[in-house]
Amino acid sequence: MGPSWAPPGPALPLRLHLALCLLLQTEASEQWDYVLVADLRTQKDPQQMQQQWQFLEELRRKGFHTKMIKDQKQVFFGIRADNSIFDLYRTLLPEPEGLARRAQQASSVPVTTGIRIVNFVVQKNKTSAGKTFENLVKDGVFETSFPLHKEEQQLKTWAQWRGMFRKQPVNEIRDYFGEKVALYFAWLGWYTYMLVPAALMGLVIFLSGFSLFEASQISKEICEADNILMCPLGDHSRRYQRLSETCTFAKLTHLFDNDGTVVFAIFMALWATVFLEIWKRQRASVVLLWHLYGWDEDQEEMALELINCPSYELRLHEHSYLRSTVILVLTLLMIFLMIGMAHVLVVYRVLASALFSSSALPFLEEQVTTAVVVTGALVHYVTIVIMTKVNKLVALKLCDFEKPRTFSERESKFTIRFFTLQFFAHFSSLIYIAFILGRINGHPGKSTRLAGLWKLEECHASGCMMDLFVQMAIIMGLKQTLSNCVEYLGPWLAHKWRSKQASAPARDPELRDWQRNYLLNPVNTFSLFDEFMEMMIQYGFTTIFVAAFPLAPLLALLSNLVEIRLDAIKMVRLQRRLVPRKAKDIGTWLQVLETIGVLAVIANGMVIAFTSEFIPRVVYKYRYSPCLKEANSTVDCLTGYVNHSLSVFYTKDFQKPDGIEGSENVTHCRYRDYRHPHHYTLTKKFWFLLAIRLAFVILFEHVALCIKLIAAWFVPDVPQSVKNSILEKKYEKMKERQPPTPTHPTSASIFSARSTDV
Repeated sequence: MGPSWAPPGPALPLRLHLALCLLLQTEASEQWDYVLVADLRTQKDPQQMQQQWQFLEELRRKGFHTKMIKDQKQVFFGIRADNSIFDLYRTLLPEPEGLARRAQQASSVPVTTGIRIVNFVVQKNKTSAGKTFENLVKDGVFETSFPLHKEEQQLKTWAQWRGMFRKQPVNEIRDYFGEKVALYFAWLGWYTYMLVPAALMGLVIFLSGFSLFEASQISKEICEADNILMCPLGDHSRRYQRLSETCTFAKLTHLFDNDGTVVFAIFMALWATVFLEIWKRQRASVVLLWHLYGWDEDQEEMALELINCPSYELRLHEHSYLRSTVILVLTLLMIFLMIGMAHVLVVYRVLASALFSSSALPFLEEQVTTAVVVTGALVHYVTIVIMTKVNKLVALKLCDFEKPRTFSERESKFTIRFFTLQFFAHFSSLIYIAFILGRINGHPGKSTRLAGLWKLEECHASGCMMDLFVQMAIIMGLKQTLSNCVEYLGPWLAHKWRSKQASAPARDPELRDWQRNYLLNPVNTFSLFDEFMEMMIQYGFTTIFVAAFPLAPLLALLSNLVEIRLDAIKMVRLQRRLVPRKAKDIGTWLQVLETIGVLAVIANGMVIAFTSEFIPRVVYKYRYSPCLKEANSTVDCLTGYVNHSLSVFYTKDFQKPDGIEGSENVTHCRYRDYRHPHHYTLTKKFWFLLAIRLAFVILFEHVALCIKLIAAWFVPDVPQSVKNSILEKKYEKMKERQPPTPTHPTSASIFSARSTDV
């Protein structure tokens, strides 16, 4: 028990200092891996000192050693677990680190386990008034807590830009940061390695478009169509545009909207499956090497709870239908908000069209559609940055409302909710461009208008694939460049600033080491989570809508080469040490990856069917082309496709034809659609094409999903060597437990015994 407390008075601070010094006495040779920090001014406040003393006394009562060191601004409290704590841990979990590791370290546990135990108890510890460490931080009694970095030369060498192409020391990362971080780098390394064939395939598809840059029949017809006038696209364009003016964009569109797009989309569906299946095999081998097959997360958390409080009562699983209903409704409201944000972007694009059309700059007036697409992508990126913070806050509040049983359960639920909101924040605009833009606009002379005033924007003159390509290129490019720059420069500048503001280094090497760790950037529970989320969104861009942007895997590959080293530098050199966490897989993120793989099949099938010109080209080639008339014709089978895909609109049917430049000499113009030339209703060709598109989506998805299932079956999740190793260990355990076989007398021995008796 601690000393009795006297009424507040002049002698109280002295008694508190004496009590703290007595409490914090320890041997100088002891190693400290965890530190609490408080402002030095708290030593002048008797109430705050009393709370510190109570908190540390409670830790000491539980079997933890403490040590206090002061500098000019802070007070540091070193925390270390007694060997009795580790004995209790080994008793509660008989094989906490595997048979091999246990045999080598019979009287100790790894440093990562010690840090994990200390951190858990510190966060759960309470004073006599019931205040936790989090409460005391809010009250200003303590400032922060963190594990200490140690000099790990191999990790220092790994966390350098010049080591970008070196093999990752996954086992050393595990021994220093714990299994959770090691699995993250193992997964990220494998993902980056597997991006190589995807990037090469996407580059081949893109370059194949270059090889046909001048040979495409459709591009030739567009470039030579000087006599075809296109109808004004919107209110911003009050002149007829010659189709040949879109020649450059038509050639650029052919780079990614060609026959190889379908092959690449199916390849990416197969790639995503093979990537996940081989990762599961990699993970199984690593888990076997780390002796984690028998480890259970629930048992680990229960053991830590019992170490913290021997009278801990198990909290059982609970489910409330009312609470689940409320959470579902709130989640749907947030999803509707994300969709609403996409509509806000639509409004912006419509208003921007009107603004740019009246601009004094000639370039903006001539390239209104391009300017709207580019600025719309920039606005979408800013929206993503803002909504990411909002989504994280909402997901946290929903998890707190649901009251999960354990931290791991809370993390899993938070992952699902946050990723769902982030998915709609990132991809809602792309969904609009891919499947809605330009399809609900009506036709010239009778256009759909926003609030009855502004005409909805049209796709680019060369097609909607160009809009989708530009949108993905800008958003993904910004996320891979700006985000990485901010991710590195932010912590680097913050660390430089904190170091500049710090007091002079102490002479005591131990205090100097603690000061150095304190000046590093703080980390939190979501530090590793944010890295995973960043990679999941990137994986979504790499697979979903990849049919419209075959260079996405190449950008992801280049970004990941930087990302691995960037994360290593942050964790080893710029940030405080993460609390090591144990894990035998990447958790809920695996289900997220599998979900993205299925969504990618659906999205790419719909992009090919409804956004690209692949289906109309194929239908024209086998139903309307001149090749059908002459079997041995040398004419390109797509000859006449451009004229076939454009409908006719008579200028006399414009509501205000006089407002269009050059209208007195034009009797008709063309636009992209399949409508009758007089009453402008949809033709049979449109409905036939729609039926083919829907049939293609169904066929593509079934073929791609079948390929995924076959690949998943063909590549087992767990290698046979791992299965056999586990089986052999089970057999050895059973042989050890098997009682000795009793010896039964043979017939010869019985006969011999009887002869002797006679």
